[in-house]
Amino acid sequence: MKQVVQNYKSGELAVLDVPVPGCKPGGVLVRSAYSLISTGTELMKVSEAGMSMLGKARSRPDQVAKVMQSVATNGIPATYRKVMGKLDSYTPLGYSLCGVVEQVGAGIDDVKVGDLVACAGNEHALHAELNWVPKNLYAPVPDGLAPRHAAFGTVGSIALQGVRRGEPQLGDVALVIGLGLIGQLVVQLLAASGVRVVGVDPDPVRCELAERLGAAACGEPASAAVEAAVAELTGGHGVDQVYLAAGGGSNQPVELAARLCRDRGRVVDIGKCRLDLPWNAYYEKELDVRFSRSYGPGRYDPEYELEGRDYPIGYVRWTERRNLACFLDLLARGSVDVEPLVSHIAAFDDAVETYQRLKDGDLKAVAVLFRYPEHAREAGEAQAPAVAVPAVNRPSGGAPTPARSANVPVRLAFVGAGNYATSMLLPHLAERDGVMLSTVVTTTALSAANAKRKFGFAEATTDLDAVLGDGSIDAVFVVTRHSSHAELARKALLAGKTVFVEKPLALTEDELAGVLAAVEESGNDRLQVGFNRRFAPLLNEGRKRFSARTGPASLRYLVNAGRLQHGSWYLQQGTEGSRFTGEGGHFIDTASWLLAADPVSLYAVATSGHEDLQVVLRYPDGSTATISYVTTGAPGFPKETLDLVADGKVLRLDDFVRASVYDGRRKRWVSSRLPKARDKGQSAELAAFIKAVRTGGPMPVPLESLVATTAATLAVQAGLAGGAPVTLARAR
Repeated sequence: MKQVVQNYKSGELAVLDVPVPGCKPGGVLVRSAYSLISTGTELMKVSEAGMSMLGKARSRPDQVAKVMQSVATNGIPATYRKVMGKLDSYTPLGYSLCGVVEQVGAGIDDVKVGDLVACAGNEHALHAELNWVPKNLYAPVPDGLAPRHAAFGTVGSIALQGVRRGEPQLGDVALVIGLGLIGQLVVQLLAASGVRVVGVDPDPVRCELAERLGAAACGEPASAAVEAAVAELTGGHGVDQVYLAAGGGSNQPVELAARLCRDRGRVVDIGKCRLDLPWNAYYEKELDVRFSRSYGPGRYDPEYELEGRDYPIGYVRWTERRNLACFLDLLARGSVDVEPLVSHIAAFDDAVETYQRLKDGDLKAVAVLFRYPEHAREAGEAQAPAVAVPAVNRPSGGAPTPARSANVPVRLAFVGAGNYATSMLLPHLAERDGVMLSTVVTTTALSAANAKRKFGFAEATTDLDAVLGDGSIDAVFVVTRHSSHAELARKALLAGKTVFVEKPLALTEDELAGVLAAVEESGNDRLQVGFNRRFAPLLNEGRKRFSARTGPASLRYLVNAGRLQHGSWYLQQGTEGSRFTGEGGHFIDTASWLLAADPVSLYAVATSGHEDLQVVLRYPDGSTATISYVTTGAPGFPKETLDLVADGKVLRLDDFVRASVYDGRRKRWVSSRLPKARDKGQSAELAAFIKAVRTGGPMPVPLESLVATTAATLAVQAGLAGGAPVTLARAR
């Protein structure tokens, strides 16, 4: 079997083939479905392993003291051999997972083969395909709880034990310092207990997440807003408890705790931060400083953990196993939600790369899961589907794209002349200098004649082949019903035309593959899809004012789509695809453009009947975009509102009428006036397209981006059908 290990001396990380553990009495053999990376504890260990010997010694003075004691007892040579032997060995990683019972040891009667269990322990719940887990370190997973959520059981137990040590009561006010994985769980557990919570973290994204998950207010450690929130919630007395869930070498957390805690309040240390207690501050308030030891009573007791000797419930109400079961129950009942904490789900085989990305900062994450895909279905969860993002193959020496002379008009043909073409595209083209509307093609003669008369086309016809064979036509616009887009675009590409196709490019993966096959066959990659919002002037100005970001972003896009009129062809899902498949590419493209990347996975859920749809997209740097596509909203509410949050800044777009950027406590910029009409970018998009046709230069949007957006749009249906996150797998 495979297991993730690290050499503490060299810092090497590896996925090794190791023997399968035996199923001993008093425990069960568990095949992993998901295991959770503790982005605090494990990354600290990974970082320490990469230090020099001196750096390791400085980071672990407790171990140095043990070494010195050994030197005094056993001498330098024996101690050196012992220390080097221990350092130069592989050690395991991981301590929180969910999996399926594969074998039951003697003396176990509370689970059977095939049951789903959550497991704990840094010797028994490792990042490995199989683990032997003793009885008191596993708990059955309640029916209906997703395995990826149950994998949070151990870290949830740590947070739960910390909260128990604080002894909160209804109506209390608590301060949580450090809003990483443990801190976010502590916030939710306190809120579920009737406690009002103020959070502190230097990362504004984590502060925003904690507020969404139940915190009354959050801010940076030195923020006046935090002190103001504490004063307002407590009447100036200070918080009842402070939970230290931070790490690092700063003494700021314990100093802040003393300043904001009430007289005789409690300070609970859950993480591993510096604890140089300011004596006067703690003495004057007579603060009660407590430590929370891992998962709860039983931890580090071999008789409890290894021999299965439970503590009587009348004497010890909450043991580590009972804490584990309690947290799973809270998850199952919806009192705690861990899904928003999942920043990334990686394949187990990619473990080394994932740790490296976390260590280097390329992957910003609160929680990262390893998925063992071959066992996900056995774990009671639908197999996580994957949708391929096909590669764009361009033969060397592809189709030529000669520049047009400035005094020779770009000749355009339109295939289709329906409402969108005649209201949103042709008005921008009819009066544009350097453009000639050559031919309009429709399926009915009268509609072609009407378009010719209204917009000044030179010719009107129903013969598509004649247009595609006309060498004088430079570009073809495909503005027909959705079901014909891919085939018409494919034909136009094969005919050597530059193509503008309205969204969607394709309704199925096979249709998308067909378009790309035409690109490969012809060498013609001159394709644009009508994703116009990235060209909207207000959004471009807002993006410029927002400026570059350094951390991951959180984007929210609300689309108040409204109900369709009875008889609309958009309702013909059997032939024209779902409504989101037809329109959703707009919003995915806008999100990807703002985040400067293509999505790597998505999760989609919908209300009954799929009237309202939520799509959460994840990006390579840990950014997320949530698209709420709803049809049941008020007709008078704006159709599109967007918020982009990162690095303490917010970009706000109000339906392409007003945009603003906030930075700290003030508005950095707000659009100076209301435009006469909403400009969603069609004019600028067409100008960029015509320029590319005239000059032979690059298309306005790279083809790879158009393909990624189309694949993501199609993946939404797969996600709804499978009820699981969808991986967007890039073809090599």
